[in-house]
Amino acid sequence: MVVLAAFLAGCSAQRPSGDVEGNRDAPPSMAVTSPPPTTPTPAHPRAFSADRAYAAVRHLAGRIGPRLATGPGFRRAADWAAGELEAAGYQVARQRFAVPAGASWGVPVRAGRSQNLVAAPPGLDPGQPHLVVGAHLDTVAVSPGAEDNASGVGVVLALARTDLQARLPVVLVLFGAEEPRGSGDDDHHYGSRHYVAGLDDAQRRAVRGMLALDRVGVGTVVPVGSATDAPPDELVRAARRAGVPHAAETRQRSSDHWSFVRAGLPGLRVGSTPYAGYHDARDLPAVVDPGQLDRVGRLVLAWLRG
Repeated sequence: MVVLAAFLAGCSAQRPSGDVEGNRDAPPSMAVTSPPPTTPTPAHPRAFSADRAYAAVRHLAGRIGPRLATGPGFRRAADWAAGELEAAGYQVARQRFAVPAGASWGVPVRAGRSQNLVAAPPGLDPGQPHLVVGAHLDTVAVSPGAEDNASGVGVVLALARTDLQARLPVVLVLFGAEEPRGSGDDDHHYGSRHYVAGLDDAQRRAVRGMLALDRVGVGTVVPVGSATDAPPDELVRAARRAGVPHAAETRQRSSDHWSFVRAGLPGLRVGSTPYAGYHDARDLPAVVDPGQLDRVGRLVLAWLRG
């Protein structure tokens, strides 16, 4: 537990103005770790449940709504998602960090605080080889964010209730403050950059693969991408094993995997199909197709199982 704590250290709809105060209850580097479960880890089915993933989309985008990373909607979503992960048998820590003022897709927003939710299986040694699967929980100021990115969060939460049978232990992360507050890399991906910066040398070597799920519920073909010129061969092979239609992309850097790759760690992305409601108020649950969530879930399981 001491090793795990060291590894993990490191709510209503939003007003369109985004003029809200951040979370003040912990310094940026502190992670507040929940106690280990007092009951046995629940038995989970082997098959991925797209219905469970879509239920999360409806809750996040249909009931909570916009989740600006420094606002009350995000904190409400984080509290709910942490409860879901704990109920699935994971130990959940909150990594809190500062986010600067800026513009959230054209809406001025003040500086504040956000957080990552880091869900580890009980007994994890973070210095030993493991995989990371993540999705960002926040939205731009004006969007309920069904596709961007309740879809990715829904898949992560459904995976938490699935018997992963993975080739290595799996850490699930819901990142805060992925959405930009400016135009450059340093105005983007705050939560994943904070996560990577908090890893020591042994923990960095232990990350054998990172997969970012971002905008994964639209279309019938699943985009799989790398951040470099090298093709995402691991994901292509996983998609073929799962029987999932897919399209490979390179130099895809607009999600949290890029924070890992920038730091010299392995990272890939699933998702990015264009759609009409991107970053606006039309990004509602009806945009998301449960069939596409199922394809993504099956592909991710194939990647995890190797």
